[in-house]
Amino acid sequence: MRKTIHRRGDVILQEKPFACVLDPRYRDSRCDRCFKETKVLKCSNCLYVRYCGRSCQKEAWSDHKEECEKLKALPPGLVVPSAALMIARIVRRLLKGGDTHKGYYTSKQYRKFCDLMPHEENIRADSKRMEHFGTLYVVLQRLLDEASRPTKAELLRIYGKMCINTFNILDAEMSTIGTGMYIGASIIDHSCRPNVVVSFDGETLRMRLLEDYPEQELDFGKLFISYIDLIDTAEVRREQLAERYYFHCACERCRDEQEQKRMNAAACPNTTCHEPLDFSDTELNRCPACGAAVTHSDREAFAEISNFTRDHLAQMKSVAYLDVSRLCLEKQANVLHRYNVQHIKTLDNAMESALNLEKWTEATGYGLRLLGGFRQYYSPYHPMLGLTYLKVGKLQLYQCQFTEALKQLQQAAKILRVTHGEQDDLYKRVLVPLLCDAAQGDLGHLAIADEG
Repeated sequence: MRKTIHRRGDVILQEKPFACVLDPRYRDSRCDRCFKETKVLKCSNCLYVRYCGRSCQKEAWSDHKEECEKLKALPPGLVVPSAALMIARIVRRLLKGGDTHKGYYTSKQYRKFCDLMPHEENIRADSKRMEHFGTLYVVLQRLLDEASRPTKAELLRIYGKMCINTFNILDAEMSTIGTGMYIGASIIDHSCRPNVVVSFDGETLRMRLLEDYPEQELDFGKLFISYIDLIDTAEVRREQLAERYYFHCACERCRDEQEQKRMNAAACPNTTCHEPLDFSDTELNRCPACGAAVTHSDREAFAEISNFTRDHLAQMKSVAYLDVSRLCLEKQANVLHRYNVQHIKTLDNAMESALNLEKWTEATGYGLRLLGGFRQYYSPYHPMLGLTYLKVGKLQLYQCQFTEALKQLQQAAKILRVTHGEQDDLYKRVLVPLLCDAAQGDLGHLAIADEG
C-alpha cells in the first residue's frame, strides 16, 4: 500500500480554544466571541464585552452568563486584566466538565487539561510571575464566586498552565489580538527552525506544515513551532525561552556558530566588500575576504553604534518613531553589517513608521532592504517573509511600479498559499486582487512601451 505523504501547506491540526480572551485594545473593534474585526455592540447587561451580532452573543451566553454579572458589578470604566479574565474563564470551563474535554492532535491521540504541566516550582521561584499572580488573585476574588472558587494554590497551578500553554491569537498580519488555550495544540514543542506554522481564522487555530512530511502517521515529537521572534541571536532567544517557558533551547539553530557571528556582524571597513566580520574575535585584524585592515577605532565605533541601537530599539518596543529609526540607520551605515539583527530590526521599525506616516517611497526602500535580512533568517515559507513581500508589492503597486509589484506579490502568494491557505481572507480578498491589479498594470505598461 502506498504511503500517504503530507505536503507542505497541509493543515495538520485545527482546534477551537478551550478558553480565550480578546486583547482589551480591540474591545471596540472586534467580537469577543469570534474575534472578527467588524462593528460590535455591547452586551446590554454588563456593558463590558461586545459582539458582532445576535448569533455570536447567543453562542457565547452559556459561558458568559455567570461572568456577565461579575463584570456588571465592577466599577464603570475598569479594564479587567486579560490574564485574570482568562483564568476565570478556564475555571468556569472546568466547573462545567471541562476537565473531561479531549483536545485531539491526531485522530486517536489527545490531551486533557490535567495533562498540562503547571510548572509550579518554576512559577514560585519566579518573583515577577508571583507578583503578577498576586495582582491577578485580587481581581479573581471579584470575578469568581467564593463558594466555587478554587483555592489560591489551585489557582496558582492554573496560572502556571496558562503561562506556559497558551497561544497568542494573531490576525492576518501576525499582530496579537488575543490569547487562547488550545489543549491539543499545546503538545507541540519549540524549535528555532520550525517545520510547522500556526495561523488563525478568528479564534480557530490551524497548524500547517512548512515542509513535506514523508511518513503516513504524523509524529508530533518531530514537529515544531516557534514560541518566540526568530530575528534574535541564540543568546537572546535562549534568555527569552528560559524566562517565559523555563527550558534551555539546544536546537540545531542555537548551535549554529556561523549564524550567531553573522547576527552580530560588523561591516567590513572596505565599503565595497560585503563580508560579515566577527569583532568578538580579538585577533581579527584584517577582513578575510578583501584584506582591509580592522582598526581599534573600527571596533570602538561598532561597540558604540551597537549600544546606541540596542538602547533605542528597547525604547521603541511599543511605538516606532521614524526620526529615531532614521538616525539609527544613519549611524549604522558602514558599521553594522546588513545581516546584523539590530540593523534588521531597525529597518523593520523604519518601514512600519514610514507606512504609518504614509511615506510610501521611503517605506518601499526600507522594505526592500528588510527582505534581504528576513530571507537570511526566516525559513523560505515563514509568514512574516510572505507578509513583507505583500507589503512591498502593495507599496510598489500604489506607486505604479507594476512589474516590480507583480514580482513581489507573486513571491507573497507562493508563501502565503502555504502559511495561510488559498481560502484565507488575506490570500483571496487581499492578495489575489492586488495580483490582478499588478498583472493588468504590467500588461498595460508593456503595451504602451511597445507602442512607443
